Amino acid sequence: MDKKMEDFILGILKDHDILTLATLREDGYPQANTVTYANDGTTIYFSTGANTQKVKNIKYCNKVSLTNDREYKDWNKIKGVSMAAIAEILTNPDEINKAMGLLMQKFPFLKDMPEPEEPMAVVKITPKIISVLNYELGFGHTELIEL
Repeated sequence: MDKKMEDFILGILKDHDILTLATLREDGYPQANTVTYANDGTTIYFSTGANTQKVKNIKYCNKVSLTNDREYKDWNKIKGVSMAAIAEILTNPDEINKAMGLLMQKFPFLKDMPEPEEPMAVVKITPKIISVLNYELGFGHTELIEL
């Protein structure tokens, strides 16, 4: 991936706080969830309850998809990314601390929140394919990047 494209993708990830994550349920139905996240390059991290359906889904099938975009009144200005990725429930304390540090840096108010009552999981998402939307380059313009 060239530097200009990498900067575009990282700009989208930096300027947004929420993404939609699609996982696969054991019954075969896809499930989409809204999650807040932090990233280190194109690697994405989020924290969630350890017993949530999305965690169960990731344990069942670690292939996930996500989209990161926002509403645009002018469709000629649409920009966003979607990814095909691998999700991993982190167990290594160093990786968990790194992810939580990134989340705390992006969302400083987390430091003041009470400890959750339920156990938490930290998830790492590693993209394999990124689809970049940039309608400023033409309506419907997309570029596919394989990592």
